[in-house]
Amino acid sequence: MDSMTQAALGAAIGGAVLGRRLGRKAILLGAIVGTLPDLDVVIDYGDAVANVTQHRGFSHSLFVLAGLGTLLALLSARFAPARDIPLRHWLLFFLLILLTHPVLDALTTYGTQLFWPMTSPPVAWPTVFIIDPLYTLPLLIALVWALFDRKVVYRCGWALGLSSLYLVFALGAKVSVEQRLAPVLAAQGLESAPRLVQPAPFTTLLWRVSVMEGDRHYESLVSLFDQNPPQLEAMTRQTQLAEDFQQDARIQRLKWFTGDFLRYDSHESGDQETLQVTDVRLGFPGFYPFTYQLATRSDANSQWQAVDVSFQVSSERGLSGETFKRLGLRALGNEQALCASAFVEPRWKLASPAC
Repeated sequence: MDSMTQAALGAAIGGAVLGRRLGRKAILLGAIVGTLPDLDVVIDYGDAVANVTQHRGFSHSLFVLAGLGTLLALLSARFAPARDIPLRHWLLFFLLILLTHPVLDALTTYGTQLFWPMTSPPVAWPTVFIIDPLYTLPLLIALVWALFDRKVVYRCGWALGLSSLYLVFALGAKVSVEQRLAPVLAAQGLESAPRLVQPAPFTTLLWRVSVMEGDRHYESLVSLFDQNPPQLEAMTRQTQLAEDFQQDARIQRLKWFTGDFLRYDSHESGDQETLQVTDVRLGFPGFYPFTYQLATRSDANSQWQAVDVSFQVSSERGLSGETFKRLGLRALGNEQALCASAFVEPRWKLASPAC
């Protein structure tokens, strides 16, 4: 989740745990502790692929954060001015704040390396978008309220309860979409294909479905209010572009990170052709922010040569007000308002959408 949400969650937990002892100071301290794991963004690994795949790594490990939380609790019990707070309360304060941070991040599409230094892929249970006002606002409202009265524990407790109920709703919505999707995938022989069901930007009323099968990439938008079965829209991934380059270390790292939800493209750059690889999980079809330039070659008959340092290609498009309007209408069940491939370039599409 975004840093503001993580700070708000940490503040609410801090107020609920130590609000009676520290009052409003517990909120401030909780907000600071809640942002600590995200400080890894200042680390530059010298390569765009390394930067994106190392984020939410060691700093989001349950093992590392459990150790850090224990250390901070011991130091606080020994040196904090509030000497009447028992060690167990400090442990509860720091461990709850630090450990809920990566768990909440794991509920987004990006995923989190919860078990670092183990080499397992990032854990991701996409349940909420990386920025979701309906999750964050109850926390912020309660925190502001708590700052102006003495019912810190009460206000923070209610905020945590409401935000947790929203996560339960989001999980239920995801299960509902998956159940409606299952017969559609079975009818097309895709029931075993890798798939990703995630909320559309800023809402859990509309869900984006991505399915991978070989060189094909299927997309669909499913609203909780839809009356008709989901429709899959077929696109190409152009995997043939990089058939001889699949063992490249950066591509292997991206496959590990994304579960192979990747698309390939080539672009003319002067007298060279460049290979670009896109993570199609993040963003929205036609608005993918994570594209990397990995290799170059002199012509289509020569082999790709890996670049010394990969870099992220700047996105030339952003979601416009009209796009958000159409997303809102689609979320409310207007199936003609927006197709999953509405903003995708024609060269990627294998079939014309029905809307």
